[in-house]
Amino acid sequence: MITQAHALGKDESLLVECQNGFRLLPEVCVAFKRMQTAATQDKVDLQIVSSYRGFQRQLQIWNNKWSGNTTLLDANENTLNAATLTDLEKLQAILTWSALPGASRHHWGTDIDVYDKKSVEISQHKFQLVCSEYDNGPCTELNNWLNQHANDFGFSRPFAKFKGGIAREPWHLSFTSSAEKMSTLVDETTLLNNLYESDIMGLQSIVDNMPTIFQRFVLNKGLV
Repeated sequence: MITQAHALGKDESLLVECQNGFRLLPEVCVAFKRMQTAATQDKVDLQIVSSYRGFQRQLQIWNNKWSGNTTLLDANENTLNAATLTDLEKLQAILTWSALPGASRHHWGTDIDVYDKKSVEISQHKFQLVCSEYDNGPCTELNNWLNQHANDFGFSRPFAKFKGGIAREPWHLSFTSSAEKMSTLVDETTLLNNLYESDIMGLQSIVDNMPTIFQRFVLNKGLV
């Protein structure tokens, strides 16, 4: 039985190690391996680069960005000068690429980031997990393959298009049926109560803008 703790990235009891230390829900792992086998047959080296990420790790990512220890980017992957941003602008910049702790789909064990490992190695490219690598770089063939086949194995691409919320992420796959169950356990009140108990930076700005954050970024409805 899934609980809010699972959805918030605070309970890892349902996860299994899938491959190379990456953890997922059992049914997601099975589906991924089936998809991976099919991709291999088409000479595409589908590999996981990120899977489950707990609340504390997401909190660390957030605080590093808020404090200026990690570079901020806009939706077009251009570097921003954090020192010139208001708290609201900084909040929006972080949310474009990094989920609010407790609201990341990577908490659920249903979502993965993937790449074409062999193509990256053959190209001797310094892999950065950016859109250009999937549009016209070493992961282009993988991107095209996923466009055709990901749905056949139960996976969707929640960030396939930029709507004004979360940036486009062609590498992000979600096992739809399991993710939909997890998503019902997270709402604005639950997220805020969870953050009040943490040491997240920028808390007041989050509280002041939570309705917009939830619609624009958590639900990824963008600018509507």
